[in-house]
Formats: sequence, C-alpha cells, structure tokens
Amino acid sequence: MKALVLAGGSGTRLRPITHTSAKQLVPVANKPVLFYGLEAIAAAGIQELGLVVGDTQAEIESAVGDGSAFGLQVTYLRQEAPLGLAHGVLIAREFLGDEDFVMYLGDNFIVGGIRDLVDRFTRERPAAQIMLTEVGDPSQFGVAELDANGRVVGLEEKPARPKSDLALVGVYLFSPAVHAAVAELKPSWRGELEITDAIQWLIEAGLRVESSVISGYWKDTGNVTDMLEVNRLVLESVEPGVRGHVDEVSELIGRVVVEPGAVVERSRVVGPAIIGRDARIQDSYVGPFTSVGASCVVTGSEIEYSILLPRASIDGVGRIEASLIGHDVEVTRAPNTPRAHRLVLGDHSKVQITT
Repeated sequence: MKALVLAGGSGTRLRPITHTSAKQLVPVANKPVLFYGLEAIAAAGIQELGLVVGDTQAEIESAVGDGSAFGLQVTYLRQEAPLGLAHGVLIAREFLGDEDFVMYLGDNFIVGGIRDLVDRFTRERPAAQIMLTEVGDPSQFGVAELDANGRVVGLEEKPARPKSDLALVGVYLFSPAVHAAVAELKPSWRGELEITDAIQWLIEAGLRVESSVISGYWKDTGNVTDMLEVNRLVLESVEPGVRGHVDEVSELIGRVVVEPGAVVERSRVVGPAIIGRDARIQDSYVGPFTSVGASCVVTGSEIEYSILLPRASIDGVGRIEASLIGHDVEVTRAPNTPRAHRLVLGDHSKVQITT
C-alpha cells in the first residue's frame, strides 16, 4: 500500500498566518500538524508516500525533505492550482500505479493513528473505505448518507441541506478502482473535482464502499479555533522535562516542557505547556495549553491557551488568551498618552480590543 498526502491548499481560513506560511506547517505543540499525519502513515507500515504540493512546495519540501526522518520515501507531486481532492488523485496516477492507497489530508489531526483502518481495508478489500464522524454543522463538510444497515448509499460535498450529520474525516482508503471514477469526473459547482463524487461513482457502479463512524478525536485544523483545540489536546499528553535553564525563583507547575537553550527567569509556567528551543520567558506568566515556539521572547506579560510561532515577541502587554501569534510578530505596550491603539495588520486579520 502507498500513501497520498494532500498539502496543496492555500489555507484561507488561517489568514494572515498562511499568507507567508503553509497551513500544514502551522505547529501543534511546536511540531507542524503535517508531521503528525506522516508519523501515523509510517506507523501503519506504509513506506512510499506521494506528497501533493502547491505554491508552498519549497517550504514543505524544506521541512519534510526526502521523508527519511519519518521512515518514508517521499515523492513530490506538483498541483498547479487547488482543483479538488480528486484532482490530487488524478495527478498522482502514475505514482500510485495499481496499488491500494490511503489518502490523508495534510491539515487533519486524528488521535490514535490509522493502523487499524489500514488493517481492516487490507482484510476486507472494498473499493473504498471512508471514516465518518458526527458534526454540528455538516454543511461545511462532505456528508455521507447511510441506509438502515449502515451501508453508504450517497455522498454530497458541503450540501445546503445535509441528509445526515455524518461528515467525512480526512482519511480515505482506495483500491485502484477509484482511478476509473476520477477519470469520469466533471468539476462541481465549486470548480473542483470532488472526491465525494468519485466515491458516489463507485457506489453507483455497484462497487463496495465501507465506512466506520469514529468515536475518537478528529479535527480539521483549518481555522484558529480548531488549531488551538488540537494544541490543547496534544499538550494534555506531553511528558514534562527541563532541558533548558530555569532559575531558582521561577516556578513550573504540572506538565511543562522546557526545550534545550530555552531560559525561564522570574516567571511562572503552569502546564501543560511547552517552551521552545532558545525561547526566553522573563518576569511573565505562561498558562495552561500554551505552546511557545523556538526563539520566542515573552517579557513582563501573561499568556494562556495560545500558540506562539517561532521568533514572536511579547513585551509588557498584560494578558493574552486564545491567540495564534505568527512568525516574527512583535506585540508591545502602547504609550500611555495619548490613549490609543496603534495597529499594523495584514489582510484578513481579526483583532478584539477592550476599551
């Protein structure tokens, strides 16, 4: 079996972060979300992986390399425009050959890995196997309709009137039969080749499509709220350890990771939290569920339930909560007079100010 990971999207829901960074490389507990998927694929015993990339190819290729760090052999497949999940399968046709494959969306996060799913597919060999989960707003997802026996009878992509609350999770397993389906597709109303249409084609062709409703944790980390929630979940399981420097007047409470080169001085850190390599925390409070990236600086401030990307700086700004702060961002205290907020914001930024 091979794997196909889709990492070519533009990440519009995570702007402005994704104006300059691939959404799949936004970190969760200081590790890019894409890496969790690659590790899950390797743990399932798969070695050959096709990585579909777009405009952020150089950044992703620099981070992933040849895949050897994950126990994988990576082939990069260029997608000139985000034309749909099924289009990713189409351009990977030569790489996939006549092998079964798992397709994994690079910005999805699934607890527990995919080994059991791969083993089940290998035993039962349906034409396709999908994962489903109950969601509150199915109109934002691909949605499956099941019959009384739990068999998949229909699929729709982001329907205006969903027929169920069962959304497709971003992991699919396919036999080579899917290539015939993809070859017959026409662009949807969104201008994309939809993987839901390909699976529907398999159903209408009389081929077997299996599903399982997962009870574990799954998130599409395409927006800030979900990214912070996944960060919280991962930090819940971190093993505490201090490999940097913590002075004698600082206090670490609970599961706190201080990575090599990091310095904590005159501060209090309440876990679960992670202080990244070469970061500096001075005269500050870092609260639970916070990931401070490499070479960040937090001085005279409080921050909780947040993600700081590498080299961000926060100086004397009081309390920050539920925030995603990008690479090289500087957050500082404004002068007392005149009393005003001074902002330099990129496109699609969101700011909440208490007056």
